[in-house]
Amino acid sequence: MTKLFIYVAITLALFAIGYMVRVYEIASNIRGKKQHIVTDEDNRKMGKLMFTFLFVLFAFVSWTLITCVPKMLPQAASETGATLDWLFNFNMAILFFVFTITHIFLFYFAYKYYGRTGRTATYFPHNNKLEMIWTVIPAIVLAVIIIFGLKAWTKITAPCSKDAIVIQLYAKQFDWTARFAGKDNLLGESNYKLITDENTLGMDNKDSKCNDDIIVKNEIHIPLGKEVEFKLNSRDVIHSAFMPHFRAQMNCVPGMTTMMHFTPIITTAQMREKLNNDKFDYILLCNKICGASHYNMQMTIVVDTEDDYKAWLSKQPTYKQQITPAATPPVASK
Repeated sequence: MTKLFIYVAITLALFAIGYMVRVYEIASNIRGKKQHIVTDEDNRKMGKLMFTFLFVLFAFVSWTLITCVPKMLPQAASETGATLDWLFNFNMAILFFVFTITHIFLFYFAYKYYGRTGRTATYFPHNNKLEMIWTVIPAIVLAVIIIFGLKAWTKITAPCSKDAIVIQLYAKQFDWTARFAGKDNLLGESNYKLITDENTLGMDNKDSKCNDDIIVKNEIHIPLGKEVEFKLNSRDVIHSAFMPHFRAQMNCVPGMTTMMHFTPIITTAQMREKLNNDKFDYILLCNKICGASHYNMQMTIVVDTEDDYKAWLSKQPTYKQQITPAATPPVASK
């Protein structure tokens, strides 16, 4: 009901403004003033208003920055995240510099060169020096941005170290399943043809590398200071593994394996202390709209110290333990 009153109030206000404009036009016609003729005085007023708007615009932009920047993501929790944050800030600094310069000239020229009777614009169709300047300088700036971006991308997608922790993230509508490589640090073979209600990842039971793999749902743990490699797969449609606090994202594409890696640098406990929030958790999200329950594709990520991580991992059953039926207790003879 409140929204209805708001819509009605806005509609009535628009009608009122329209009628006020109409009354002003009728009054001007009675005074003999023709509305369609723009005078030098009108142009002068518009020039001053444009110059005034310059200050209003930058006041609003400054307020937006002061208000919104503190509400952005907290400190990056991975080594590559810190690099990407620097790259983002570098790009934003360039954009803000160009935005500031161009808008100052735009509104100042609108003020300085407002239309006057008898004044005509200079015919200036071409200038080789200006063409060279506004072609070469942007090209150099863009080249620098691209070079820094390629270096960051190479760092993210380069081959991992041999002792990196290998985790498969398996996406399907509408949840995540994680599979740790186990003691051999090798993921066993899997095939979509082997998928059943009991074998949701399609793991090949004949492959011995599967035996020590560890399958977990809802929450995964990763150790501080250790490189973690994620191998990403999808059963049905394109999903996207997004870990905002680690500044990591990669598409999960049906029929292929994509990869990314990072090294956590802040534990969950440390981040909770930094944010003064005992309920904070790192999170894995799906960043592709993959269906009606897309919003529900979440998994908690816990960054532990190495000892806590090993303790957690030791409590998780291996794939072999999960598929091996429990021994049937002997029946007492009568």
